Amino acid sequence: MEGLPCLPGFSFQDPTQSNFHVSHTLDVKNGHRVTKWPQVGLGGTRINYNQISEDELELLRNYKPELVYGKNVVGVPDKFVPATLAFDKKVLRFFGYFKQTVPESPNEYYRVRPVKIFYYLEDDSLEIIEEVQENSGIPQGKLIRRHRFPKNDQGETYNFRDINLGQNLAVYGKVFRVCDCDAFTREWLESEGIHVHEPELIPRDPYLTKRNQAAELKKYTTKNDFDKLKQYVEMDRKVLRFYAVWDDRSQMFGEKREFIIQYYLVNDTMEIREVHKANDGRDPFPILITRHKIPKDRYDVKGTFPHVFLELTDTEVSNYFKPSDLMVGKTVNIYGRNFFLYDCDMFTKTFYTKNFGVTNFEKTDIQEKRNFHPNMEIPPYNGFGTLEDSLQNCLRLQPDRPKKDYVKLMENDHKVLRYDAVLDSPRENDKLRRFIISYRLGDDTITIHEPPQRNTGIIGGRFLEPTRVSKPGSSTEYPQYYGPSDFYIGANIEVFRQRFIIRSADLFVLKYAEEHPEQFTPAVVESLRQHLSNEPGRPDARLSTNVHVQRRPGDFIRLYAEIRNKLKALRITNHEQIRQMFLRYDKDRNGYVARDNIVDLFRQINLPLENDIIDAMIAECTTNSEGKINLYDFLRFFDT
Repeated sequence: MEGLPCLPGFSFQDPTQSNFHVSHTLDVKNGHRVTKWPQVGLGGTRINYNQISEDELELLRNYKPELVYGKNVVGVPDKFVPATLAFDKKVLRFFGYFKQTVPESPNEYYRVRPVKIFYYLEDDSLEIIEEVQENSGIPQGKLIRRHRFPKNDQGETYNFRDINLGQNLAVYGKVFRVCDCDAFTREWLESEGIHVHEPELIPRDPYLTKRNQAAELKKYTTKNDFDKLKQYVEMDRKVLRFYAVWDDRSQMFGEKREFIIQYYLVNDTMEIREVHKANDGRDPFPILITRHKIPKDRYDVKGTFPHVFLELTDTEVSNYFKPSDLMVGKTVNIYGRNFFLYDCDMFTKTFYTKNFGVTNFEKTDIQEKRNFHPNMEIPPYNGFGTLEDSLQNCLRLQPDRPKKDYVKLMENDHKVLRYDAVLDSPRENDKLRRFIISYRLGDDTITIHEPPQRNTGIIGGRFLEPTRVSKPGSSTEYPQYYGPSDFYIGANIEVFRQRFIIRSADLFVLKYAEEHPEQFTPAVVESLRQHLSNEPGRPDARLSTNVHVQRRPGDFIRLYAEIRNKLKALRITNHEQIRQMFLRYDKDRNGYVARDNIVDLFRQINLPLENDIIDAMIAECTTNSEGKINLYDFLRFFDT
């Protein structure tokens, strides 16, 4: 019968139906009357139609169709529904906490008390309840009764739009932090167009955490097998040495400095030493950080730790540097400084290879490429003054006097080699002119003097001041000056484009050449011998500067005074020059000068004295019975 079409004549009553009651459409839920859509028809017959959802029913309730043709139907307003009925049993629930300070307790400073905030939508009232905790010692439960909370002094009260996650709620001088809410509250606030913030975690109460830890079941661990005495015996005098660099050039006045980090395996302590270099401008303090156990993070301690008068111990810090934290190529932060480990010694490499299996210890090059500045080039000689004077102008802003060989100057003082020369000139007038060329052995300078001659028409005098003369063809940067071996009989000497021919020499030249053959060539000595062999006075030729002393009985004091005046005239007054002269004769370095050396010294300074006078002077100035003179007697002898 169910398959028959619903047409007149095809509708029949089911004779087996015995239940004809009507399904109820009103129900009671949580003490409130609610409507219920019937599921079955009369007698429990299934209703075959499509049920619509609540949203579609809501649209149908508010839909008011109007006729296109005919009289307009006046819309009937909806029935007024009070808020007590519309929002009955609808409550927003928030979770939060507030902190309560404990000023007089040695075990705690504050407590975290979690609360629940209820917002009743039917009358905009709020209520704050704290969950009761066992053995808390604090009156808990309902903290603030249900009523409208005042928002400010103008009489405004809190609305649900004023409450959101991550905000503070100030009520009667107490601040509550709103951290989270339930799903219904989040959905309601979002349906009202309010953006709900991300939830926060309620912090744990430190006092309750401490109580819970004390109430937990005690767990004991056995002592580890690490023996400190064994570490002391096996690791004593074993030190890991790393070479590090601290680059602080990113800061103002920072620089790049090298250090040595030493890790003592005997007690896991460290020290840092600075590598000093010559002229680095720093005080020579060797240790930057003294030897002690260095924590990885010294600030990872409790805020209540008194840093002012206590030091960190194993109670506050447990994470210290270990050998596994140090490796070549790593950067470690020690007390705020970043040290880059670029190398280590051989023992450290062996230790890491044996204990950690590390084999790569490639050294990092920390030397920076220096900018090579161009070398200072000496400009070419301009011809003004001597070459030594011009060179001093290039070396310093305030040029110094060129240094002289004072030892050579004292030994060869007043020793002059004199030569007779003529001009090599095609003019007849110049061939009659004679010149005296004087070569001073003390400073290698040449002086040319022209003696006056009668009826020549040429005024004689100084032709050349004492000057060092370079040889023709030599460069101005590296000149070659004339020496004693360049002057011989028949030699052609060019002095500033003037050529002179040596015709003769003094007897002292031959004597000096024979006494100093290392300064002359054999050809020069032979030419002087052939030319001066017939000159009278050759065996004892002396210069005119000798001191002639007339001895009388008991006249030694006057002779001694004359000799000292002669030494004073020679200007031998500098103690440093006298020391150099003494060391020149003290070749054995025994601190004494023998009598033969004194005789040679007098001969060098042109004091040809007799033996008895020399013996008397040595006995007068020396304090040694053997006739030797030490340095102090030598200085006292020349002290004028």
